[in-house]
Amino acid sequence: MKKIAVIGSGTMGNGIAHVFAQNGFQVSLVDISEEALQKALGTISKNLDRIVAKGNLTEEQKEQTLQNISTYTNMQEGVKEADLVVEAATENVDLKLKIFRDLSNFTKPEAILASNTSSISITKIASVTDRPDKVIGMHFMNPVPVMKLVEIIRGYSTSDEVTNQVMDMSLQLGKVPTECNDYPGFVANRILMPMINEAIYSLYEGVAGVEEIDTIMKLGMAHPMGPLQLADFIGLDVCLSILNVLHDGFGNPKYAPCPLLVNMVQAGHKGIKSGQGFYSWTHGTKELIVADRFKKKHFVQ
Repeated sequence: MKKIAVIGSGTMGNGIAHVFAQNGFQVSLVDISEEALQKALGTISKNLDRIVAKGNLTEEQKEQTLQNISTYTNMQEGVKEADLVVEAATENVDLKLKIFRDLSNFTKPEAILASNTSSISITKIASVTDRPDKVIGMHFMNPVPVMKLVEIIRGYSTSDEVTNQVMDMSLQLGKVPTECNDYPGFVANRILMPMINEAIYSLYEGVAGVEEIDTIMKLGMAHPMGPLQLADFIGLDVCLSILNVLHDGFGNPKYAPCPLLVNMVQAGHKGIKSGQGFYSWTHGTKELIVADRFKKKHFVQ
């Protein structure tokens, strides 16, 4: 498999396109917005520059990587020759189901269809296609060029052959593919999101402040990033969406999202992407500055 199509050119999509292209694959990057595609190419170029600056890539390799990427606003054109399609669109089940219905019609019958979803059922996604045995989850971690893990999720009907092909391809990208079965949240987010939610509850209930919660988890549990900072990094809207999937999928109240998280997302405070979350991200530096709302000594909302 040498021809890859990536659906969606946002943070995850451009990262996935980057790693495939850097490893010699021909990549079709597909998005409905030409502006988004050009922004993605700019991001990939900047990220490649960082790798060049560290001495891990030559200028010629950078240019070849960029030449390996073609952009399309027409999905049918972008995926028609793909051996593997990786969908990296917004974490919205209706949108993903529509994309996979279209992929059934637009791709070669033998093409493997993968989703980068972080929580939505692969089995459900596969059910709207004409090839459920060839549908699989490839959950890359952010930032994709840096993080080694790819969580490989087998749907109920995913074949052994397809699973082995995707595991092997992930190794070619220099990643560490790790297989799991298709249940809500898979492994990564089934464990991570309740921790983040509990950290938000600790803030909501006035147990401690933003900085204190993150410091305790970083220094006490050897986490490189505190759970509230990580939530901002992931996107509070994404965290809420995943918690809702867990809550709906298991019917267990322990997965119910904290009311503070719900209110923040409804108010448009989604973390780094909006400039405000538990921290302020509008100052243009790497310094962690707690958002004004949470600077009160005893915050209760």
